[in-house]
Amino acid sequence: MSMRNVARSLFAAGILALALSACDNGDLPPATKFASVKGQVTDATTHAPVANATVIIDTVLTATTDAQGNFTIAQVPSGTIDYVVRAQGYKDVNSSSNAEPGKPFELNVALQQPPP
Repeated sequence: MSMRNVARSLFAAGILALALSACDNGDLPPATKFASVKGQVTDATTHAPVANATVIIDTVLTATTDAQGNFTIAQVPSGTIDYVVRAQGYKDVNSSSNAEPGKPFELNVALQQPPP
């Protein structure tokens, strides 16, 4: 390798190192600023689990309930969370709650069927 190529490689490595050191990932909070949200969606009248319900937190984090109505959403930014729970044949539930950083948060929702 010629001296010119070595110099170019060192220069490129230096620029890369400088660029990486300038990145501070300030857009994302540290891991301790997240909560894990889990829970169950049930029918308000029968208390039966509701499968395939959609849970949406802060309009971007989503999960679908399993056959037992359970769901989990990891790495939810802590603080006030707005959520929507919807399932076919039920009224949507829109609400908010407070999730503490680094702690699991349980969100159990009972859905009501609309009147006939």
